[in-house]
Amino acid sequence: MRKKLRRVIRRALASHLGFKHDQGLIARYLDNSATEKKLQLGCGRNWLEGWLNSDYFPRTSDILQLDVTVALPFEDDTFDYIFSEHVIEHISYPKGVYMLEECFRVLKPGGVLRVGTPDLAFLVNLYREDETPGHARTQMEQEFLEYFLANEIKDRETNAPVDFDTYLINKFVRAWGHEFIYDEKSLRYIMKTLGFADITRCEVMESRHTTLCNVENVDRKPHGHIALETIVMESTKPAR
Repeated sequence: MRKKLRRVIRRALASHLGFKHDQGLIARYLDNSATEKKLQLGCGRNWLEGWLNSDYFPRTSDILQLDVTVALPFEDDTFDYIFSEHVIEHISYPKGVYMLEECFRVLKPGGVLRVGTPDLAFLVNLYREDETPGHARTQMEQEFLEYFLANEIKDRETNAPVDFDTYLINKFVRAWGHEFIYDEKSLRYIMKTLGFADITRCEVMESRHTTLCNVENVDRKPHGHIALETIVMESTKPAR
């Protein structure tokens, strides 16, 4: 309840005081002589040096207040890189498509988009009808399941009375404002439909582009958990 109240207060302050401040942030960043222009959508606590960091609920004054479900406040062909981690699953599928369409618009020709989001295939892989040896989970999957059930589900006796994967999957799809959980084929389809090229699946913290290496906030969960649950896709706006 307190967390929600803080968010409401931050949002109200941003609406009341933030327009000129945000316009100034954008202008100062884009006027900087740095050769690469980099936008992070939904940074949360993962503030990245040298990026224009944005969030719906900015935590500090150097973060741009931004709603990814409406038109991004940038001219066409503005950014070399756009990065978004665990954001798109919090908005509806049509709004997610629109967010990626806007990313395509504001990327420069040759610019690269990197999107990380929970992977539906990861949830499917966690499910087991039985615990026969042929269906055993990996050690990391089992650790994830046990940690999640012990720490992420409130009112265990009611919502997860036994350590079944069924409870984790239901929670993961419904909780934290999740609205749509993607997989590789759905993200690849959207990116291709919007005109992106060179669509590639990447490992967390890894990229062919130096700028996009080590950008995920992997420290917010136990070691290996973000990599296990996350799908990362990169794609390029074709050069004209």
